[in-house]
This record gives sequence, structure tokens and C-alpha cells, in this order.
Amino acid sequence: MLARYLHTIRYLKPVQVYGRVWFRLRRPKVVDQPTPNQREVVRQSVDPATRVPSMLSPNRFRFLNEEHDVTKSSDWDNPSWSKLWRYNLHYFDDLNAEGADARTKWHCALIERWIQENPIGVGSGWEPYPISLRIVNWIKWVARGNPMSQVGLHSLAHQARSLTQRLEFHILGNHLFANAKALVFAGIFFAGPEAEQWLSRGEGLLSEQIPEQVLGDGGHFELSPMYHGIILEDILDMFNLYGSYGRNVPADWAEAACAMLGWLDVMTHPDGEIPFFNDAAQGIAPGPQALKSYAARMNIESPSTVQVPIHELAESGYVRVSLGRATAFLDIGSVGPDYLPGHAHADTLSFELSLDGQRIFVNSGVSEYGTGPERLRQRGTSAHNTINVDDQDSSEVWGGFRVARRARIIEKRVHHDGSVVSVEAAHDGYRRLSGRPVHHRSWQFSNGGLVINDEVTGSGDHKVAAVLHVHPDMRAELNEDGTVNISDVNGKLICSLVFSDAGKTTLEPSTYHPAFGVSLPSVRICHTVEGGLPAVIETRIAWQ
Repeated sequence: MLARYLHTIRYLKPVQVYGRVWFRLRRPKVVDQPTPNQREVVRQSVDPATRVPSMLSPNRFRFLNEEHDVTKSSDWDNPSWSKLWRYNLHYFDDLNAEGADARTKWHCALIERWIQENPIGVGSGWEPYPISLRIVNWIKWVARGNPMSQVGLHSLAHQARSLTQRLEFHILGNHLFANAKALVFAGIFFAGPEAEQWLSRGEGLLSEQIPEQVLGDGGHFELSPMYHGIILEDILDMFNLYGSYGRNVPADWAEAACAMLGWLDVMTHPDGEIPFFNDAAQGIAPGPQALKSYAARMNIESPSTVQVPIHELAESGYVRVSLGRATAFLDIGSVGPDYLPGHAHADTLSFELSLDGQRIFVNSGVSEYGTGPERLRQRGTSAHNTINVDDQDSSEVWGGFRVARRARIIEKRVHHDGSVVSVEAAHDGYRRLSGRPVHHRSWQFSNGGLVINDEVTGSGDHKVAAVLHVHPDMRAELNEDGTVNISDVNGKLICSLVFSDAGKTTLEPSTYHPAFGVSLPSVRICHTVEGGLPAVIETRIAWQ
């Protein structure tokens, strides 16, 4: 355990270490000052990207596909509900969700109730991340023409004052980005010297964080398509805010937004949704089309992504292959920033495949956060379409958001030659095991199929397993000759596959998690070989 801690801490920035101590010890001191005046709006904001409603009645809420009644003040921090569910309760996303105008009376009452039942500094609602999202949601709600009482405005100013004293430098990443965005919102919404300080602080942080967090290929540096969508929405929200108050958006923000829209276009399945690499699920960030439409309402056009057979996002480490009936997404990159792998999975050299717009082979997705065994399993290598050695993870994921030793890409090659697309890569994540195994993988796509060659080099005897997770809408059948047929729910054959060595092929029950709180029964195909290295597994998938 000590070694695991050391291998985790060694990658952190100093501010994450001493910042954690400072964050735990310091409590904000919010002085009761007069509420700043509001700035004058120049023009009405455009409609933001919306989410599905989460407020079902004045007291009933649905988050993460789980419903609860919030009837008493203690329910804001009810310990029987997950931390993430309670966080969502404090975000106030419903203020700007679909059909929100019909719930305005509910929203007005909820804001007043929150203020009365959540004293300053008490409870999870006063942690910096919920404060950040709530500040933005309240201001977006007012910007759409809704009435905020003087009590609400006073609370909003208190929340901004509290946030300035507890910025999440100990976490960094998307959390610090959300803090900065909230300061910008509060600093533009209010007027006066104090608001100018909030605005200056927020803009200063963003001037540092946008170049840090948005990679050269447009991807968000935590390498989660879901968090990419969240950060893109953040930037678009600031475009909207600045336009409403007649301000010019910094040029690098505009460049980042366009690059992120292009990245998202590449990393979208034919069904219009994101693939599941690292922490990724549907229903948390707005979908790709919703984000594109939001950008278009502000005259921000998505870059035109030409449909080419192969599109490499080199800085992110993802490759999209589009050839004939097939669309595939391959992971040949790192697990994330060295100092911030909290949303990383042990999914190096995994992939997802769609045929004719239907998902066939999928990573398992995410249904929960926290520190339990199911969270750990979903982050593990066996929950992804890649090679597992000795039932170990390619990167040492542990806790809820920790990674110790992690896989590194040590070679890669992307090539398109006429009607064949080939991608090759290797990682060293298993070198910590005896015999120092290294996983080499190549994908070779043609119009009629895909050949995957896996080789694990090193020494000694090892168990090597190739895993393929089948989408719940597909049916897998293992034949006596070792081939596996994949059919749709109507029995139509979609593709078939076979492993070319003498290992053992099995179909095993698994689960698929396209959204938080959702667990769908599925099947995974597992092909195992045991013995001395090198071990070679060839997988031939045919769809013609």
C-alpha cells in the first residue's frame, strides 16, 4: 500500500500536496457586505444547451437515474444518498433544463428554500465545485429573464466571496476551470470594485488554464469525451455571457472553442453520441449535437471535419477509422495528465466499433463514482476491449480517482495504404509484473473486416486474455468451431469473429453502463492463452 501511495504522489504538482492540507484546514470567512449592483445587460442571451429536467415536482428530484424527495432541511445532505447525487441537488441544473419556463414558480421557491436551509459555509452545497455550478446556473437563469429576489442576489454575492477563498488548486483540471468560470460569471453579472476583482481573478485563471487544458488537437487534457463536452459547454457559456454584456471574448477562447468542436465531431459515433473512454457516460454533458447547435446560435461554426478513412488526434492519443460500413475509435494515448489521472481508466489500446451506425464492441462505461468495488471494476482493464495480463490492470487504478503506476505508449504508427488502414501501438503498463511483459497491438481495417494482432512479449509464464464487450442490443453466439456470431435483436447476422490460436474462447456475462445509475446486462467475449511468453492472439472480425 505504501508503494501505491508513493507511485501516486510522485506525479503530483506541489500545489496539489500542500493545497490539500490548506484546503482542509482553511474555512472561508465571508463578511456580510452590501450586495453589489448588477451590470446592465446589452442584449438578451441566446438559449443555452439544455439537459433533461431533473425537478419532477416542488420536492422531488431525479439525478443519475435515481429519484428522491427533498422534504426537510437535512435532506440537502442526506447521508443515505450518494455524494454525487447530493452534489447534483445543489447544482440547480433544472433552472436551465428543457421546459424550464413552465417551472419558474418552483425554481423561485427552491432558490429561497436553499438559502434558508443551507447556512453559509455549512454542508456540501458550500463546497467550491457545487458553488461554482450553482453561481453559473442562477446567473444564466436570471439572464433568461427570470426574477431573482434581493435575498437571492445577496446569497449569490456571498457564494462568490466564499468561492474566492477556496479555489480548488489541490484538484486542478475541470474543477479549477469551473471555479474560474463562476468567478467570471459573478464578476460580469455584478458591478463595482469587488466584482471587478472576481472577474480579473477568473479571467486570469482561464488565461492559464485554457492553454493548459485544451490540447493542440482540440481535446480536453483529461482525455474523457464526457469532460470534453463539459469544458466545451463552459467556454460556450462564457461566449454567451460576454455577448449579453457587450464584451469581446478573448481570441484564444474563440480558438479553443472551434478546436474543441472539431475534436468532438471526430469523436462522435454514427449514433450521435460519444465513445466511452476513461470516465464517460451520456446525460452528464450536453450531447454533441446540442453543443454544436448552441455554438451555431452564437454564430460559432463547427470546423468541417472531412470524412477520411483515418483521423489521428495525435495529442489526445485517439484515432478514428471510417472505412466502408465501419467506424472505430482507438486509444493509443496516455491515461491523462501525469498529475491529474483522476478520471482515467486502465483502457490503453482499447477500442470501440460501430457497423452501419450500430455500436457492436463497446467499453463498459460508467454508472457510479465513489470508492467501492464496482467503481474499481469499471475503471479496470477487463471492462474494456483490450488485453489483460494475469488478471491485472494495465494502469494501477485504485480508490475512486487514483492511479499509481500507469501504462505508457512506447511506440505507435498510423498508416493508410489504399483500401487498408493500419494502426500499431505498444505500452509498458505490465512491465511491473514478473518477466516485464509488454503489450503490442495492431488493427488492420479493410472494407470487409478487421484483423487485430496482439503480442505480449517478455519472459515467464503468464495468462493473457483478449476481451471484447458486446453492446446489449447485439447477441453473441459461440459455435462449436470456435467462431462467434454477432447478430442484432432480429437475428440478422452483423459480423462474425474467430481467434486464430489454440487458446480458449468463452462468452461471459457482463454489464454495460451508458449513463450514471444504469446497468444493462451484456456479454463479453474472452479468449485466453496461458504459458510462456511471447503470447500471440490474432482476432479476425468479418462483416461482409
